[in-house]
Amino acid sequence: MKPKVAAAGGGEKGRSVDPSLPRFKCQECHRALVVVGVESFPDRLPAHANSGMHASSVQGSIMGASRMDSSYVVLSKQNKSQSPGIPPRPPTAAAARHVEPNQSTRAIEGSYIMLPPAAASIYKTSASEGGGAHLPPPSPNSTSPSPGNNSGFHSSVTVLKRAFEIASSQTQVEQPLCLECMRVLSDKMDKEIEDVNTDIKAYDVCLQRLEQESYNILSETDFNKEKQKIEEEEKKLKAAIEEAEKQYSEVTSEMKKLETKSKEFEELEERYWHEFNSFQFQLTSHQEERDAVLAKIEVSQVHLELLKRTNVLNDAFYISHDGVIGTINNFRLGRLPNVQVEWDEINAAWGQAALLLHTMAQYFPKFKYRIKIHPMGSYPRVTDINNNTYELFGPVNLFWSTRFDKAMTWFLTCLQEFAEFAINLDKENNVPFDKSLKLPYKIDGDKVGTYTIFLSFNKLENWTKALKYMLCNLKWVLYWFIGNTSFAAPSASLYLAQSPK
Repeated sequence: MKPKVAAAGGGEKGRSVDPSLPRFKCQECHRALVVVGVESFPDRLPAHANSGMHASSVQGSIMGASRMDSSYVVLSKQNKSQSPGIPPRPPTAAAARHVEPNQSTRAIEGSYIMLPPAAASIYKTSASEGGGAHLPPPSPNSTSPSPGNNSGFHSSVTVLKRAFEIASSQTQVEQPLCLECMRVLSDKMDKEIEDVNTDIKAYDVCLQRLEQESYNILSETDFNKEKQKIEEEEKKLKAAIEEAEKQYSEVTSEMKKLETKSKEFEELEERYWHEFNSFQFQLTSHQEERDAVLAKIEVSQVHLELLKRTNVLNDAFYISHDGVIGTINNFRLGRLPNVQVEWDEINAAWGQAALLLHTMAQYFPKFKYRIKIHPMGSYPRVTDINNNTYELFGPVNLFWSTRFDKAMTWFLTCLQEFAEFAINLDKENNVPFDKSLKLPYKIDGDKVGTYTIFLSFNKLENWTKALKYMLCNLKWVLYWFIGNTSFAAPSASLYLAQSPK
């Protein structure tokens, strides 16, 4: 029985692996290996053959992975002859098949394993002492070393380790290896050998081609000239290299300056864009503010146009009539026998009329009344050219009201003066005659139209009509004032009827 290298996971078919057997690891795939068959030899050999047993076990453990039939040791010439204690190696079946009938059978002298000197030295001592080691077959039941041969077993493991170290140092391949890794390594080495042979053939072809080429051997003079020429060319190239390095340094310096300027420009650009964005933001804000102001201006202009078209004085001093009695701001001015109007209402109406006439006169600085009007609410007064003041409010005696009559007469005088001023102003402005101011009722002293404004010894109907005509003239003057001070002209429907009823 020969020692074998088996995987740790199992052994030979139908046989379990003893856990106490020495274990090794494949240095390629790192699988665990168990050396099987080594332990059966030490206990069957004599003491003087232990060293030979160790060697045979080492060789058997290494070559067992390659499925070799026998292992031999190269002995010295004097020991080549077969020792009496070692039987001859029987021929294998493969060898028997390859032997031709006419070929004589001879002793197998070439089946040797050439170990390195370090490993072969193990066997020289044992061969000189007692010859080769006879390896009798172990008994079928021997699967582990006996207790009495533990020293031989441990020495066999030590020899195996040493043999693996020697094999690793000689082959440049870490040992031990399993069968699969050995096949892969063998294929790889075959491929490398094939590549090396291909390179050798290519080198041979190149060498033959080189040997076939003809070349001229230069003389010493030509060699010196060629050498001098090459040296000059070398100097030129060195000078060119120095010039290129100088230019490179200049270009590098220029590049650094340009990079510095580029960084400065980038900073300037960044600052510019920041300022640009800030300016754009401010511009947008100003534009929005401008648009808001323009919108307000537009609204204000629309409102102004609306105000220009608004008859302010006409709204503030609305003159109309209530039947025969004229009204101003809904205050009746006058009374009838059958319509008794309180004097408080009549006084308020006279106060509104006095305020209107005074307001229109104040608008024209060049115009001055000869008679001064004092609008004092419901108690207006009038001062004549002699600084005599008369009350333009009641109640008064219907049969003796001289001061009240004079106050109403002076009021008519002021109204006539303002109308004459308006007519003269139209003439100065070349206003056509048909568009100039014309009072609907002529004022002559104390009369308006054909009715006197006196209350004393007068009928209430006539006095009321005179007051109504006076208010009608005042409204025409108001419309003229509005038209000449950029106010919208009133529609014709707002005028009172000119013909008395």
